[in-house]
Amino acid sequence: MTSELDIFVGNTTLIDEDVYRLWLDGYSVSDAVALRVRSGILEQTGATAAVLQSDTMDHYRTFQMLERLLHAPPKLLHQLIFQIPPSRQALLIERYYTFDEAFVREVLGKKLSKGTKKDLDDISTKTGITLKSCRRQFDNFKRVFKVVEEMRGSLVDNIQQHFLLSDRLARDYAAIVFFANNRFETGKKKLQYLSFGDFAFCAELMIQNWTLGAVDPQADDMDMDLDKEFLQDLKELKVLVADKDLLDLHKSLVCTALRGKLGVFSEMEANFKNLSRGLVNVAAKLTHNKDVRDLFVDLVEKFVEPCRSDHWPLNDVRLFLNQYSASVHSLDGFRHQALWDRYMGTLRGCLLRLCHD
Repeated sequence: MTSELDIFVGNTTLIDEDVYRLWLDGYSVSDAVALRVRSGILEQTGATAAVLQSDTMDHYRTFQMLERLLHAPPKLLHQLIFQIPPSRQALLIERYYTFDEAFVREVLGKKLSKGTKKDLDDISTKTGITLKSCRRQFDNFKRVFKVVEEMRGSLVDNIQQHFLLSDRLARDYAAIVFFANNRFETGKKKLQYLSFGDFAFCAELMIQNWTLGAVDPQADDMDMDLDKEFLQDLKELKVLVADKDLLDLHKSLVCTALRGKLGVFSEMEANFKNLSRGLVNVAAKLTHNKDVRDLFVDLVEKFVEPCRSDHWPLNDVRLFLNQYSASVHSLDGFRHQALWDRYMGTLRGCLLRLCHD
C-alpha cells in the first residue's frame, strides 16, 4: 500500500504575531506555552501540547536570531538569511521598539545610564512589566540616544532614517531622547497626573522653538540642546514684573479685554500679578541647569495649581493665556517682543496641556 503526500517547500520565515508579542513581553517559553493553551489554541487547531511547545520554541529561536538585526533595523532589510516580506519586517521593527506607557513614565528624564538600569528591578515590580521587557525597552531608549546624539539635522528624521520607525513612534523617541538629554524632572508626586503623551507634546513644542535647531538648521545636536543664548536672553523679560508701571499696564490691558468673557474674572484679576510673576520668573531662571530640570515642577506650582485652586475651566485658561501673551505687544516700553513670542508661544501650548484634569 502506498501513501501519497503533498509536500510544499518554502523559505519564507513565518512570524506568529501573538508569539512575537509574548516574546517581546518577556515571557519564558513555558509561560508563553501556558498562555497560548489558555487562549484555546489547541482546540482551535487540533494540535497537541508537544507540537505547541515545539512551535513556540521554534519561534523564540527565530526571534532571538532576529534580535541582533533589530538593533540596527536597516540590516534587517538588507540581510538575506531570513526571507521576510517588507510588511512583516516593518511590523517586527515597530513592535520591537514600541514601549509601555507605565515603563517610560518611570524613566522619562532620567540619565540613560547603568545607574538607572539598576532600578529596573524596582520598576518591573511597580509596573508589573517583566524585567526582560523593561531591559529591552531601556536598551532601546539608550541605543537610539547613542546613535542620534551627535547627529546634525532633525531629531525625528534621524531616528526614522536609522531605525525605520513610523512617524508617531519616531516623534515619541525624539521626546524621550530630548528629555534624557536635558534631564527634565518628571517623577515628582505633583507631576504624576501627567502622561507620557503630555510630556511628549511639550517636548515637540520645545524642540521646534527653544533648541539650537529652531534658529540654526546646521547646528550640532540641533534638536537635542536648548539654545543657551535664548535662555540667557530670557532674563530680559524680568522687566515685565520688575517695572511696576509695565506690570500695571499689562494687567489693565488683559482685564479690559477679558471683562465679561471669563467665568473666573474676579479670581484672575485678583491673582494676575502673582501669575505673571510666576511665568516670567520661570523664564528668568532658565539660565541654571537645575531650574531647566525643574521646569515642569515650576509650571505646575506657579500656574497650574493656582488655577486649579480657583477652579478655572480650561477654556478660561486658554482665553487668559492668549490675551496675556498678545497684550505685551501693546506695551510701548517693552523692547523684547520676539523673545517674548518665542517663549510664550511654546509655554502657552505646554500650560494648556498641563492644565487638563
